[in-house]
Amino acid sequence: MKFVDEAPVHVQAGKGGNGCLSFRREKFVEKGGPDGGDGGDGGSVYLEADESLNTLVDYRYQPRYAAESGEAGRGRNCTGAKGADLVLKVPVGTTVVDVDTGETLGDMTAAGERLLVAQGGWHGLGNTRFKSSTNRAPRQTTNGSLGEERALKLELKVLADVGMLGLPNAGKSTFIRAVSAAKPKVANYPFTTLVPNLGVVQVQKHRSFVIADIPGLIEGAAEGAGLGIRFLKHLTRCRVLLHLVDLSPFDGTDPVDNARAIERELAAFSPTLAARPRWLVLNKTDLVPATELDARCAAIVEALNWQGPVFRVAAIRGEGTDVLSGRLMDYLEERREEEAADPELVQAELESQRQMQREARARIEEQREAQRAKRRAAKQADDEDEDWGDDDHDVDIEYRQ
Repeated sequence: MKFVDEAPVHVQAGKGGNGCLSFRREKFVEKGGPDGGDGGDGGSVYLEADESLNTLVDYRYQPRYAAESGEAGRGRNCTGAKGADLVLKVPVGTTVVDVDTGETLGDMTAAGERLLVAQGGWHGLGNTRFKSSTNRAPRQTTNGSLGEERALKLELKVLADVGMLGLPNAGKSTFIRAVSAAKPKVANYPFTTLVPNLGVVQVQKHRSFVIADIPGLIEGAAEGAGLGIRFLKHLTRCRVLLHLVDLSPFDGTDPVDNARAIERELAAFSPTLAARPRWLVLNKTDLVPATELDARCAAIVEALNWQGPVFRVAAIRGEGTDVLSGRLMDYLEERREEEAADPELVQAELESQRQMQREARARIEEQREAQRAKRRAAKQADDEDEDWGDDDHDVDIEYRQ
């Protein structure tokens, strides 16, 4: 199935039913009085998180949805039927944004969670509602109100505790295969990973966390090079980032320059994301001679002026991965205990995630606008070339005549 993590959706809630204008008409009953019933309420539109879904591909091909309208009232004080609510299933981890206002309406982070995105219209009143001692035969009714109409943008961000980033072929997919049951594609060429992959790392019984592998970044990703930066938004929910660095790149590049390139792209994408806890993982230690390993690792750490945790692993052999997984589990449990003891930390974490998502949304939109401008400029240049070609052809024909 195609992985789609963004989709525009237009939703329309149902209109409320109109009230009925009616009078009782029965044989031998004089002046029966008003008996027009109320209309029914319009149906509302809800989004519901479903853990069986992992992509928004269905909404890419069917973007418009409308709930059922309420029925009009009838005589004999019959109320119109209420319109059925429309419930749209989305993957867990979906963020809902109002396109017109830019407001984030909600984050669907738990299975079964529901979010009201369009309120149905209210019912109209029948003429029975307007009868009184001085108004014995009312002819007033009200119409049902229109339901809410909204243009939404659905953004899927995978739910993971730990996120990995690095250059292509840094060994991210190999690492996630070594520590979990996930089996992403691994090959000896760049951009083997085209969509995010998730794996569950079980350190001990009842102790596990989720790790995310996103497609690799390259220099200039913020300007659209490679696969660009749109997959970086999947790291905004992660509590800690693993920065994988290849100790022995196959193209002969400097590991320090490679690490700095990732740092620059991360800062250009979202300063808040760049400030998240990040651990340095020096991968492919099996490709470096044992006599040179300590010196090379120390040189990289010193050149980067790295202050955080540093780990050495050989993911393809599973060396060092158990130690790293255990440290990650301990760190995540400590964070959870701190947040359970201090609710302010939870609010600070939520605000940090919202800030990262705002920065990510703005940066991705800037990149897309730049790409659209480039395409418009290229199309304009092609049109000008075609115009010149037509003029030359006309002149040539006239000359031969």
